Amino acid sequence: MADTRTAVAVRPQPLGAFPLPAGYLLVPAGEDTEAARSALLAGRLPDPWPERMRGHALALAGDRAGALAAMSGEDVVTRYNRFVLDSDGVDKGALREELGDLGPLVDLVSFMLDNAESPPDLATADDEIGALVLSAQAAHAQAGGDFAETLRLLDEAAAMAEPVSPPLAGFMLGAAASLCQENGLGDGVERLEKALKALAGADDLRIGRAELHLSLAGALHGLAERQPHQLARAIPHYHTTLQLVMSGEAPELWASAHANLATAYLTMPMVEASDRLRLGVAVQSLRNALKVYTRETHPERWASTQLNLANSLVYTPSKHQADNLVEAVELYEAVLETRDREADPIGRARLLSNQGNVLAHLGMFDHAKAKLCEARFLFEEFADDDSVRAVRGVLDEVARQQTVSKGDRR
Repeated sequence: MADTRTAVAVRPQPLGAFPLPAGYLLVPAGEDTEAARSALLAGRLPDPWPERMRGHALALAGDRAGALAAMSGEDVVTRYNRFVLDSDGVDKGALREELGDLGPLVDLVSFMLDNAESPPDLATADDEIGALVLSAQAAHAQAGGDFAETLRLLDEAAAMAEPVSPPLAGFMLGAAASLCQENGLGDGVERLEKALKALAGADDLRIGRAELHLSLAGALHGLAERQPHQLARAIPHYHTTLQLVMSGEAPELWASAHANLATAYLTMPMVEASDRLRLGVAVQSLRNALKVYTRETHPERWASTQLNLANSLVYTPSKHQADNLVEAVELYEAVLETRDREADPIGRARLLSNQGNVLAHLGMFDHAKAKLCEARFLFEEFADDDSVRAVRGVLDEVARQQTVSKGDRR
């Protein structure tokens, strides 16, 4: 049952789960807004929006000016909501006093949106507001390099939010999981799984849920080096990410899911003939990723995705294998243009070796020899003896094929 400790807005409030600044707006109390408050609290948008919340809808759509124009009342909730969107000229002390138990939100907004130096105090904050205060303190601790304290605060924030606002708790757990993965502090996988359970049913928080699915997929993928079975657990989360978002609304998230899904498929062992279908899916996912990753905007990701696509085309069974090999040669050549001999000699050598192999399979022996000889020279220069032997083996085979071809022409 909703808590009515304040006459201006019913608690709990749907704060922190939707994108900022709209995610800090208060829902005014009233029978006309109660259904909207409940929907937002569960991670769903009202349908329809009540007239008194037209400004909220505009703010969520990114129309800050329109939202401000729609919030014309002089009640304290409307004045606070205008403060969230434009804090200039606001008497923060008076606003904090009028808001009562919602007052800590003024300091929270000042810290999160106006770059105040210190986060608010938890002393007078509880439930969803207390959770947001703790998350602000966590951000402050993280900025100071105290990652252990950051994790403690985020876990505490999630625990405080969970009874009143599961979606907010989910995002707190997701932030804690990211911290674990980046700094080796704890079990990121368990936190991500709990986060996704907390966000179940939050239909209009798709992008946030997709980010968590991608994070969980990446965490499981990382474990697969020592625990191969984790790869099979990761793949459904990549697929779920792609089901939740479209390329136009979250292009980098979408591209990352495609690129990593392809990597997972290419890594999995081929046990049955049907497993080869995965190679075709991987090729298509890599092509999709390259719609976002370009040489100009994402040079490193573009290069790695290009290489994976070229390698996939070489090994994927196809009725158009010759065309695939020609495309692979072109993909290798494009990446070679970015692999400076001085800056990355071994990387360049591996590319040349791969490209030379493909050229040899296409019967373009002279071009293959030129690429392979440069690769051999670089491998010899850096004493990579295994690679030198491998390249020499291919060069010997190319020489043999050329001899056979000359004999056939006679």
